[in-house]
Amino acid sequence: MLSAPVPPPRAILLITAYLGFISLGLPDTLFGVAWPFMRDAFGLHQAAAAGVFVAMGLSYGLSGSASGRLLARAGTGTVLFLSSALVTLAVFGYASSPGWLVFLLCTVLHGFGSGAVDTGLNDFAARRFSERHMNWLHACFSLGAAAGPAVMTTAVAGGGAWRAGYFTVGAILLGLTILYFLTRSRWSEKSAAGPPEAAPARAPLRATLALPAARWHLALALFFIYAGIESCVGQWTFTLLREARGLSAATSGGMVTGYWTAILTGRILGGFLVPRFGSRALVRIGITCAAAAPLLMLAGGPPFVTAIGLGVLGLALAPVFPCLMTLTPARLGAAHSANAIGLQVTAATLGIAALPSLAGVVAQSFTAAALPVVFAAYTLLLFAVHETGLRRLFAGK
Repeated sequence: MLSAPVPPPRAILLITAYLGFISLGLPDTLFGVAWPFMRDAFGLHQAAAAGVFVAMGLSYGLSGSASGRLLARAGTGTVLFLSSALVTLAVFGYASSPGWLVFLLCTVLHGFGSGAVDTGLNDFAARRFSERHMNWLHACFSLGAAAGPAVMTTAVAGGGAWRAGYFTVGAILLGLTILYFLTRSRWSEKSAAGPPEAAPARAPLRATLALPAARWHLALALFFIYAGIESCVGQWTFTLLREARGLSAATSGGMVTGYWTAILTGRILGGFLVPRFGSRALVRIGITCAAAAPLLMLAGGPPFVTAIGLGVLGLALAPVFPCLMTLTPARLGAAHSANAIGLQVTAATLGIAALPSLAGVVAQSFTAAALPVVFAAYTLLLFAVHETGLRRLFAGK
């Protein structure tokens, strides 16, 4: 189903939104490549990575669930500026952390900042931009996510200098924070796009939570599992390839970059396909193909087979998150959009905390060679949940 036409956004906001989504993805994928070197530097076990996933998931989730109220009180522009500043501070903190505890504290700051940026940008885009722009905005997230491993691989390939990768990304985020500061007054509803119009009434969180429970349970479950899969594959594939299959750091990092690039490519293509097929159809096709893709990674074999599996999985996952976000205002109403998207971001980040952490426990217990089995189990679970609840989730839409 196509959404109603929206007025064209002002160029400065559209450009800033695209850059904002790049900034969301850029720091999130550094850890997976840096982890083996960081683990050795801090003297940690493999399963200790769960500390980062849990700290990020809980702080990101708390921030996302509270962001509806923050956006109503402070406005989108102010929330984006302050939250981006917090993420920038956290990334510079990663680079200079003297020990593991400080690194985890920086992760909490990162989560609080990113949760608010994620909710603010998704809420604004879902209400103000078209389905096509929504897919392309999330393609920008994937561009940042693909660039992150490339930046960190460049840093560590010469001797494990993971701190340099974080410093580089921190400098980029500082520039974006300045841009948010300069444009903060332009994010009001009246100046955002086309002819001025009144801002939608913001429903209180309790009213949003009172919406039909069946839809909430299904929607939040999909975000939980989907985000956990995307992050789990992105964060643990480097360890799988480097430590279980003996590939070089450059090759392993390149294949992780290829996975995120496939998601980027799929979201660019999604922007062209969604007007023709609709968001619901792309979600179903993507989840179905994602359930089959990890089979190519299970057999091992030549590295190119795994690379193909990662590429197919990335392309399949690509449209799921942006299309589900696009459907939120139409499914629940504009008044509930910020709260609903905040809760969906919360579910997604809890998935990012839980599913990669569980994968780390499996890798610790059975070696990293077991990770493809985990990937396959997660994608099959996503398929089962989606197909089981498809009619109830979109009843009447």
